[in-house]
Amino acid sequence: MNFQYRAALVTLADLDNEILVKFYTKFLDLEPNPYIPNTYAEFQLPGLRLGIFKPKNSHKSEFVGRGKTGMSLCLEVSDIETAIARIWALGYPPPGEIVTASHGREIYAFDPAGNRLILHQPH
Repeated sequence: MNFQYRAALVTLADLDNEILVKFYTKFLDLEPNPYIPNTYAEFQLPGLRLGIFKPKNSHKSEFVGRGKTGMSLCLEVSDIETAIARIWALGYPPPGEIVTASHGREIYAFDPAGNRLILHQPH
């Protein structure tokens, strides 16, 4: 039997009182929709749905003690300096400087759960 993919969704586990929901609401300047407090929040971005969920107690051990995750969320921005100022204001300053690559300018940051954010401004 064949099937087709209908959509892609990135989800992040939020173990700490909706800290990721609060962070992404402020950083993206976007309200989650749908939103079920302490259960699930979804942000509709161009070309991506970002879901944040609270794992059930029986699954929490899958998300604890791993340190920084292997996931990177790359967000293309129109003004990298404004994006950096916003993430600084939220208390999560990027640990490095803006890097100029062949595809544009970018800087790495981390959300409250240690997921790497790549803020990218194309040429």
